[in-house]
Amino acid sequence: MSLGRPLWRSLEMVRSELRLELTLACGQSFRWRETAEGHWTGVMGGRVWTLTQLDNKLWYYVYENQQDRIHRKWTEEESEPETKYIGDVKADAQTYSEEERLLKDYFQLNINLEELYKDWGERDTHFKKLADTFSGVRMLRQDPTECLFSFICTSNNHISRIQGMVERLCLTLGIKLCQLDETSYHDFPSLSALAESNVEACLRDLGFGYRAKFLQQSAKTILDSHGPHWLSGLRNVPYHEARDALRTLSGVGTKVADCVCLMSLDKTEAVPVDTHVWQIAKRDYKFISSHGQKTITDKLHRDIGDFFKNLWGPYAGWAQSVLFCSDLKKFQNMTPVTKKLKREIKCEEDTVKETVLSKIIKQENIKKKRPVSTKRQKHL
Repeated sequence: MSLGRPLWRSLEMVRSELRLELTLACGQSFRWRETAEGHWTGVMGGRVWTLTQLDNKLWYYVYENQQDRIHRKWTEEESEPETKYIGDVKADAQTYSEEERLLKDYFQLNINLEELYKDWGERDTHFKKLADTFSGVRMLRQDPTECLFSFICTSNNHISRIQGMVERLCLTLGIKLCQLDETSYHDFPSLSALAESNVEACLRDLGFGYRAKFLQQSAKTILDSHGPHWLSGLRNVPYHEARDALRTLSGVGTKVADCVCLMSLDKTEAVPVDTHVWQIAKRDYKFISSHGQKTITDKLHRDIGDFFKNLWGPYAGWAQSVLFCSDLKKFQNMTPVTKKLKREIKCEEDTVKETVLSKIIKQENIKKKRPVSTKRQKHL
């Protein structure tokens, strides 16, 4: 704002390609909150954003980081006014371009979601029934470090509690980005911050329980055995190789590894299997395990994953996220988009009809209440 930047910028975006209220609240990322009706604020790419949708556009505002303010203050003190002004204009243009690139990459906007929904609907009649209600559920492309360590926190946990844990993790170990009203926003901790020897005890005090050890040990293993760029490098290896590599880390089983592969490592075929997905497979697809397992074993995970991959194709993980979203209690009262629009139009038509009818009735009542003329009285 102090640089004269526009308050909001936008991208063309129909809701069938992205619905924020579903995508940001279905358990992919744990950094977003609905801070006002239809407005989502969170941290992504080392920046604090507020996103909203209006008139087939995705609107976004990026808040100035605390570190940026400090750096600019030093630069301005050392620069002549003319040079400073020209530099600010160039910097703003670069900033806008970088922010738009980050947003497009995060939501993977290069992928046509409508075409995927059409393909999945043709392959799967059950999916087709859900498509209108749960349109626009898009897979995020998250930072691999944030995705991995967030999902280590998901063991025997639910979404709201995981959000609280991730928030405390960032507030304690992450760099502060900015302060909005009473809320402080921090970046996700670096691998080096997570690997510190005192982290386990610190996180236990914050209520992480046994997960505290997994977080510290996994970060230390990555830095000691692989290096800081190992996780992002897994984007360039085949799916099974990436999943097996992740499973060597403390607290990372098949489900967590598949979540990280799907949501940060570009493995679109990965199908994370938990009790929700197992119930969906049994209830809606009559899936029967070969050995009648009562718990999710590695074999059952693999069998369910293969079943859905054969059904939905190379983007099976994306399709699974739509069904997972539809199974969450918070979304059980969702209304199909097409029906909702028709209902809104009908309501508007009914309102118009009621208004016209009320006017007619009012006019008739006025006529009835009018006094009878003198001539007419004599005639009567």
